[in-house]
Amino acid sequence: MSVFQENGMSGNYAIEIERLSVTYDASPVLWQIDLKIPKGKMVAILGPNGGGKSTLLKAVTGLLTPFSGRIKCLGKPYKKVGRQIAYVPQRSTVDWDFPVSVFDVVSMGCFGRKGLFKRIGKEDRQLIDQAMSDLGLTSLADRQIGELSGGQQQKVFLARALVQQPEIYLMDEPFSGVDLATEKTIVTLLKKLQTEGKTIVLVHHDLYSVSRYFDYGVLLSTALVASGPIEEIFVRENLLKTYGEHFSFFEDTKDIL
Repeated sequence: MSVFQENGMSGNYAIEIERLSVTYDASPVLWQIDLKIPKGKMVAILGPNGGGKSTLLKAVTGLLTPFSGRIKCLGKPYKKVGRQIAYVPQRSTVDWDFPVSVFDVVSMGCFGRKGLFKRIGKEDRQLIDQAMSDLGLTSLADRQIGELSGGQQQKVFLARALVQQPEIYLMDEPFSGVDLATEKTIVTLLKKLQTEGKTIVLVHHDLYSVSRYFDYGVLLSTALVASGPIEEIFVRENLLKTYGEHFSFFEDTKDIL
């Protein structure tokens, strides 16, 4: 039965994926993924390097063309609801030498709602100011983005996403290269968004923080290993299937599970 037709419950899901396969140079990176992510969840995408985590987000946003399969966001193809989805890429994929200021980048979040050539109005400016204030960026508004620390850069792109006012946030390794204080700031803000009914999907690596930060998880290793509430899927058997021999690195699993 089609994942889109099951129980006729498409309206309850932020993202629905059916038989998704993505290949690079004829090698599968994602293979036959069937996945449904409910609305309003804080979701961790977990798995080994090369397991398809970033590829999954890029396929959802149309940045990659799948080999096969179908994807719906909020019950519709991405092209019809793209303005309701904010994507925060990995820091390593951004050209930080590009001559734009913090304010310039954050204000780009308005374009998804207004269109590329519309002027920023008073309401937009209030959203920009509030997002920068929430993330401690106000004093950096005129700084060139390449002058910022890794944590500050991550905050800038999150602020841009906030200004977009989406229903779904897709974030690729948002805690990479940030200090613990910045990580806690970001988590607090994301949890606040969740209380407002937003869906937050993060590629995540730190297994020790999964149970504290997330209520839903997706375990990927090219194929889908498991998905569902963290307390149901975040168990040793699934982690062994996902990480294989590399899971032995986490010897004391009682600190993880």
